[in-house]
Amino acid sequence: MLAVRRGELGEGSPLPSIREIARLSGLSPGTVGLAFRILRERGVIFTSHGKRARISNRPVQHRAFEMRIPAGAVNLAVTGPDPKLLPDVNWLLSAGLFRPTLYDQPHVDGELGAALTDGFTRDGIHGELTITNGALDALERLLLSCVRPGANVVVEDPSWGMALNLLNLHRFNLVGVPVDDYGLIPEALADALSTGQVALVLLTPRGQNPYGSAMSAERTALLSDLLSRHPDVIVVEDDHAALISDAPATTLTAGRDRFAVIRSLNKTLGPDLRLAAMMSDPVTADDVQRRQLLGPGWVSHFTQRLAARLLTDSTTLNGVRRAEEEYSARRKALLAALDQHHIAAHGRSGLNVAIPVPDETTVVSDLLISGWAVRGGADFRLRSPPFIRVCTAQLPQQRAPDLATSIALALRGRRSSSLAP
Repeated sequence: MLAVRRGELGEGSPLPSIREIARLSGLSPGTVGLAFRILRERGVIFTSHGKRARISNRPVQHRAFEMRIPAGAVNLAVTGPDPKLLPDVNWLLSAGLFRPTLYDQPHVDGELGAALTDGFTRDGIHGELTITNGALDALERLLLSCVRPGANVVVEDPSWGMALNLLNLHRFNLVGVPVDDYGLIPEALADALSTGQVALVLLTPRGQNPYGSAMSAERTALLSDLLSRHPDVIVVEDDHAALISDAPATTLTAGRDRFAVIRSLNKTLGPDLRLAAMMSDPVTADDVQRRQLLGPGWVSHFTQRLAARLLTDSTTLNGVRRAEEEYSARRKALLAALDQHHIAAHGRSGLNVAIPVPDETTVVSDLLISGWAVRGGADFRLRSPPFIRVCTAQLPQQRAPDLATSIALALRGRRSSSLAP
């Protein structure tokens, strides 16, 4: 998958036989055969009787991440909120919440629009508001309506795997730019932009998944100055964890002609709401809204009114602040525990910690046997070195030392003797 994503294997490229790959890799033919089957099902390769497998010319289709997790293991592989820290919406439901909405009504609920616009304005982000069914929905509609097929799109490396899959599906050319704890590395972004062929830059200003980066004021100023020399580039910020990221808002969009800032409410209010807000320039907003008309048309006003009640309810907002504090404490507890073992890690903000490792597969496997389910970095990387990602949202602070010890043992080629209790 990585070789295809990086362009090292193009359409029609032949692959070695299963037996040859098994011989070279030391894996069993059965394991390699299983990998071939998964790649074939995803549309990465095609096979025919008596002939070598080849790279397909079909777009790679993404499937939901799956991992068989043993009973008793702690699932830290999927980035998501702790259900116990989500607001209880039941007590806000009432007869007046549902009102018939016809086709000629405004697509943004007035109360929700006001609440969201106030938040964007406080953070220095001004434009036109669009409501979508989640961040990925907003990104896809923006890409398909504003960027020509095959265009160069700058992405963080490593980056959110779903965004990479979406870009690959629609055959955009990914230009990976490495990140550190403070976001995109300016010198690397300058190199990418120097070609004059970049159409869009996609970045995460805080709570970056999987690295945990958060742009500092200094980094924001450097990147803004750099991007000011490329006014035709569309800048898109995926601020997916805005209310719970434990980092102040920063933006590269001030003064730009084409931009979008996407803020998902799923990790704050609950994933099943499927709701995101996009503040953008008027041209981008119009393009995305026209594209939206060809799909769902608009986001349910029932859902929008429920979100508006949550975002204007003092009890809910106090709960969101407490959730942000708890998520921060859990992430920092793991970073501190790893530091006790002299293990380098990254997680300046958000819900994830990234830990560099020499071999992702081995470490993930050893940790799973020890009772910890974490995610290997392969689905997030273009050319960045290997790592594992730990979602700390549901990691109790008191368990952080246990996990750090298990990671230390896995890095030394050993593993804990039993499943995590």
